[in-house]
Amino acid sequence: MTAVELTKIKKSFGNVDVIKGVDLDIQEGEFIVFVGPSGCGKSTLLRLIAGLEDITSGTLKIGGEVVNDVPPSKRGIAMVFQSYALYPHMSVYNNMAFGMKLARASKDEIDKRVKNAAEILQLTPYLHRLPRALSGGQRQRVAIGRAICRNPEVFLFDEPLSNLDAALRVATRIEIAKLSESMPNTTMIYVTHDQVEAMTLADRIVVLNAGLVEQVGSPMDLYLHPDNLFVARFIGSPAMNTVPCVIESGGSTPTVKPEGGTSVKVDIDIPDGAKGAKGTFGVRPEDLTLAEGHEYIFHGKVQIVEKLGEVTLIYVDCGDASEPVLAKLDGIVPLKKGESVKLGAPTSALHVFDQNGKAFRRRGN
Repeated sequence: MTAVELTKIKKSFGNVDVIKGVDLDIQEGEFIVFVGPSGCGKSTLLRLIAGLEDITSGTLKIGGEVVNDVPPSKRGIAMVFQSYALYPHMSVYNNMAFGMKLARASKDEIDKRVKNAAEILQLTPYLHRLPRALSGGQRQRVAIGRAICRNPEVFLFDEPLSNLDAALRVATRIEIAKLSESMPNTTMIYVTHDQVEAMTLADRIVVLNAGLVEQVGSPMDLYLHPDNLFVARFIGSPAMNTVPCVIESGGSTPTVKPEGGTSVKVDIDIPDGAKGAKGTFGVRPEDLTLAEGHEYIFHGKVQIVEKLGEVTLIYVDCGDASEPVLAKLDGIVPLKKGESVKLGAPTSALHVFDQNGKAFRRRGN
């Protein structure tokens, strides 16, 4: 098993700083996912680990050894890219075996590794086919199998499912999850912009923004306890509702008033000195429910109804709010445009952020 350690890693292209000082410890056998918006530096950071880009400053260790100046072929890593990059004239077997042939592995060793990788990825029936006779998902599995055959200590994935359609993405994601389970001693680092991939595959997620790490944690930790507004808005689909608010009181009975909403008590540690300060109130669409009586947060008229079968999305105009509040309701809800609704949520599901976007922590966390 091999751990990966990044200390004060920076990468600049000329005068442009792309990675601005990343500190990260990746444990042996962990499945880590890098997420963030386009241009945040996640693929660049992966390429630095792979050795495909030179590190401007900082230290990178793989298996306890500094590898800043070690060529990619000597780092014990294998990388799977967005593009399959298969040789069209070679069979699946020969595509998977090609790297080992270059390394002058024995025929018996090559055969053993190829057949083992094919069994893991359910490719055994296709070993003698050419790539053009495979589906997109099967081709991507061949590319993954080629990497497995190298017997790497660290697996790197750079958005490997982005070129697949929705159905193939789901199927191949399941295959990658199975692969991780079948190779528990191999460290895996995965780059994606897809939250579903991140939330379902990762042991821990690294949220990147403008070349910096915003937060590192388990999928549920980031979902339930975001450190700041950026993470709160980025993790979760649909995105968290965030509206300006005024902190009416802190201390033992903290209360905030969100824009377009009513005053609401929150189970969050807000100091007394924050009274009167401006901040941001947050609640996830899936935590909002239709409320009755006086126990509600938002009151307004339905602007849009999206009936998706298993859920109904409603966009509610709350008057003073700068944008509609989105609620994700279970099942088919008989609401129409123009109807008045009240929306509430459990106190435990509410979030409050200060003027700088930093989260006030929930009590007990």
